Amino acid sequence: MKVVLPDATELELPDGATGLDAARAIGPKLAEQAVLLRSNGTVQDLRLPLEDGQQIQIVTTRDTADPDALSVLRHSAAHLLAEAVRRLYPGVKIAIGPPIEHGFYYDFEFPEPIREEELERIQAEIDRELAEGREWSREEVSAEEAKRVFAEQGERYKVELVDTAEGPITFYTQGDFTDLCRGPHLQNSKPIKALKLTGLAGAYWRGDERNTQLTRIYGTAFYSQDDLDRYLTQLDEARKRDHRRLGVQLDLFHFDEHSPGSPFWHPKGMAIWNELEALRRRENLARGYVEVKTPLIYDQALWVTSGHWEKFREHMFLIPLEDEQVYGIKPMNCPGHMLLFGSGLRSYRDLPLRYAEAAPLHRNELAGALHGLTRVRHVTQDDAHIFCTQEQIPAELDGCIDYLRFLYARFGLEPRAEFSTRPDDKLGSDAEWDYAEGEIQAALERQSIVYVVGAGEGSFYGPKIDLHVTDALGRSWQLGTIQLDRQMPARFGLTYMGPDNTEHPVFVIHRALYGSFERFIGILVEHYGGAFPFWLAPVQVRVLPVGEDHRGPAADVADRLRVAGFRVDVDERDETVGKRIRDAELEKIPKVVVYGDRESADSLAVRDRGGEQSTTSLVDFVAELATLRP
Repeated sequence: MKVVLPDATELELPDGATGLDAARAIGPKLAEQAVLLRSNGTVQDLRLPLEDGQQIQIVTTRDTADPDALSVLRHSAAHLLAEAVRRLYPGVKIAIGPPIEHGFYYDFEFPEPIREEELERIQAEIDRELAEGREWSREEVSAEEAKRVFAEQGERYKVELVDTAEGPITFYTQGDFTDLCRGPHLQNSKPIKALKLTGLAGAYWRGDERNTQLTRIYGTAFYSQDDLDRYLTQLDEARKRDHRRLGVQLDLFHFDEHSPGSPFWHPKGMAIWNELEALRRRENLARGYVEVKTPLIYDQALWVTSGHWEKFREHMFLIPLEDEQVYGIKPMNCPGHMLLFGSGLRSYRDLPLRYAEAAPLHRNELAGALHGLTRVRHVTQDDAHIFCTQEQIPAELDGCIDYLRFLYARFGLEPRAEFSTRPDDKLGSDAEWDYAEGEIQAALERQSIVYVVGAGEGSFYGPKIDLHVTDALGRSWQLGTIQLDRQMPARFGLTYMGPDNTEHPVFVIHRALYGSFERFIGILVEHYGGAFPFWLAPVQVRVLPVGEDHRGPAADVADRLRVAGFRVDVDERDETVGKRIRDAELEKIPKVVVYGDRESADSLAVRDRGGEQSTTSLVDFVAELATLRP
């Protein structure tokens, strides 16, 4: 048989040859460095047989930044972790251990809870395994044989996984440890040059809080120590920027167990919120959106009509009432906007009609999935729904993309996109989805937006653009979404009267660019490290009177700045000026005015965040600050 290499040359191999055989045929050095085979957009274990005419690319240890190369390295590292834990903790039950974006994890049920301090002991055992060296072997077995093996070991999670597995059942073995796994894996442990366990967390089996809570051990691995060191430095910086820590330190928000997943916004946090809201309202007005307000609670019939009762009910908070009807607190605005559009006759002259609403939404996220502001139950989206004709779709999609570019640029963020296509549980015909996907893809290409395809990741009612950005630490975040929908307006019977005096179907573009205020603010806290630009800072100016005699004039300066529209406070504490300046730096306040004997309205001592000092008049200071507004 023959396989096709990346340069389009053909390589002749004996029938039944594997990816590793192909690497050996090309050269012994390549065979030694090979870690993975990529074929037609998918990855394949080197141990698997090839097919005649198959296009292949052999990924090696030289491809240290390749996501697939890192994934196979980290998957193998997870198995080393499981081997070490089983040896150190007799009676432990093992669950799953996949690679993830920045490393890997493995879930365990320990006989007794373990503490963070015990990671050092587990790390030492993994280091011993690496020093000894490990090789991975692959074996296909029947489901009955796999269940028998794991039942004898008392590994009930593995037995359950066998019952739900699709495709061939495979074992991977290294040392004296055998695991149920689809692979792929390294040939041996030599490429793992740097491995570090990074933390503990709780995780419910299969993500269901009704199941047993397991202990999740996180780690990461790289092809070089330098790469690990860079990652750990970034991780340390990420910890310093963690919005959950900075949110408390900067007095922005807090959470309370009486309402899990629902932030309590403090005055300083609301200052940021209100600036984002003002930007949203200003831009919506300039771009032809109209603000609306719709109810928070609807009966079951509405959710059945929209399709959410079937597709989203488990994530809704439901309210049974005395009349035996069930109501749901809305997890999104779209059904309400459908009712709003359908409340009157619509003409083609009314379109496009752009509804905007930033309303509180509630989603019943699992307790284990909640994470600060980035995964909450109380969500406030910067929602909009554009009702338009079929002919208006391209221009409206272009308008949404222009809006998102403008908005993200305000924060120094460059958008990327994931083009999410039809899911298995889609509503509507393939022909309708072909059309909608074609419009989305054409808009992305017309606007030169970099995108990848997320096959099957679309909403049940339409394809979408999921918007991603990279923050100051190089981390990727998903923010907003733009979706094209024919299904929901059709389910609500929405139409418009055309120039031919007949009814025509209306299309809807769902659009949220912040995504949610909560998540967006959480990301901004970490992106800026709490040092917000002047226009967004909760306190923009702090005035420090040097002594008691200076408090009156300092308060007058603060009042003048407030009248000019700036957020100002006065620190009159009986602390030294130096300490109060340091505290202002810790609170990341952009401007500090120190007022003492030598200061007046004509001569203010101004200190910028970071330490730069200048002298200016109050009039000039106000004029300078005005230039820092959006």
